[in-house]
Amino acid sequence: MNTDDTIVAISTPAGRGGLGVVRLSGPEALRITKQVLRRTTGSSQEEADPVHSLGLHPWKVRYLELPDEQGAVIDRVLATYYCKPHSYTAEDVIEISCHGSPVVLQFLIGRCLLAGARLAEPGEFTLRAFLNGRMDLTQAEAVRDLIEAQTLYQAKVAAQQVEGAVSHQIVPLKQRLVDLISLLEAGIDFAEDDVSVLSSAGIEERLLPVEQGLAQLADSFRTGKIIQQGLMLAIVGRPNVGKSSLFNCLLQQDRAIVTATPGTTRDLVSETVELGGVPLRFVDTAGIREAFDEAESIGVRKSYEAAADSDLALLVLNGAEDLRKEDHDLLRRLYALDKLLVVLNKCDLPLQFPREQWQEAIQKVILNTPGNIPPSSKNVPILFVSALKQQGIEALRETILTTAVPTLAGERESQFLTNARQERLLQESLEALAAARQSLEANVPHEMLLLDLYNVLRPLDAITGATTVEVILSNIFSTFCIGK
Repeated sequence: MNTDDTIVAISTPAGRGGLGVVRLSGPEALRITKQVLRRTTGSSQEEADPVHSLGLHPWKVRYLELPDEQGAVIDRVLATYYCKPHSYTAEDVIEISCHGSPVVLQFLIGRCLLAGARLAEPGEFTLRAFLNGRMDLTQAEAVRDLIEAQTLYQAKVAAQQVEGAVSHQIVPLKQRLVDLISLLEAGIDFAEDDVSVLSSAGIEERLLPVEQGLAQLADSFRTGKIIQQGLMLAIVGRPNVGKSSLFNCLLQQDRAIVTATPGTTRDLVSETVELGGVPLRFVDTAGIREAFDEAESIGVRKSYEAAADSDLALLVLNGAEDLRKEDHDLLRRLYALDKLLVVLNKCDLPLQFPREQWQEAIQKVILNTPGNIPPSSKNVPILFVSALKQQGIEALRETILTTAVPTLAGERESQFLTNARQERLLQESLEALAAARQSLEANVPHEMLLLDLYNVLRPLDAITGATTVEVILSNIFSTFCIGK
């Protein structure tokens, strides 16, 4: 891919709209714009300088015409000139806003191509911003997350990462590592110049904050992944306990069919809503019981699959009845998946047990779990609701969020790692750190230890950008009085 030419692309979504934007970036952006656009009819002809023949000045908007080959006006547009290096790509950038007709936009693109521009590849504007030093890789990836954000909270997290929130956490740790590598390199290469050699204790003292910082950031990915991708929550239970009614309450719309006849829901019904800024996909499942026909049997199997695939399973029980065999089986199965939240529905009716005794009844079932599954060491969360009266629904929503994402409350957005590639690279770096610690304990020569430390550095370079040999050398010579 040639990054020295001038590229052009439509920057607004496909389809018709009030406005459409065409973006040019590269050394010929201004020349191509002058060739494609012209001053509006009757405008003054001041500024005869060819550079300003259209009256285009940096950071100002100009009202111009888009003519066809015969000079007839196709559209009147607004052109904005962003002068290098203070543009998105650090190149000359011109953005042309016209009416959002696909015909007009494609005509404008065609005119720019004939004038010497090249059609941009996907993501090439942001690629040029990275290559020209306007952003690092973490910021470039966050641009995509910001564009794809489904909730305002996701957008806030992505916006902070576009501003360098992840880089600000990694770069100081990376610098500590580079400083340590520089010290060891200096001790080896300039031993005759009285450069002190670090002890094993000194090396470990310098490695510990790097390891702790990287581990903390990597651990935040579980929460960050949920923020970016959302959660899946399966609502399961035996027939006629109010699963579909609860589903509708949580969605605040009548999405699932509700009747008094058991087994109304035969297939999975899903809908996504925003909960605390996190996209949450609720899945209403078929009632689990001994199936009476093939269709119901398939529905029951899908219910079990949905529970297994979900991030959290809401087991709905009828609080006005005693626990049945199906309830026992579901409690044990879902407890084994370690994603159980119990909802006692129909609490507007007289309860089978007092509220404080329901926890004991449920724990008793779990304690009798067969096989190698250990008994519960903590109480399973239990919520009392009435889907009919819409009681306890708000508390249920809050509990869903705090149960599925316990680290979300009170955390700052910048502390979350949301990118799977970055998390994988951090894990590689931590594995290399563990190898370096083993080498340190085995008292291997510093030359061998450096190999492990470079293995720690390499994945971090893949996150924020490469650390060149020149950087290491510059760090050595700026720190020590060598070559006197």
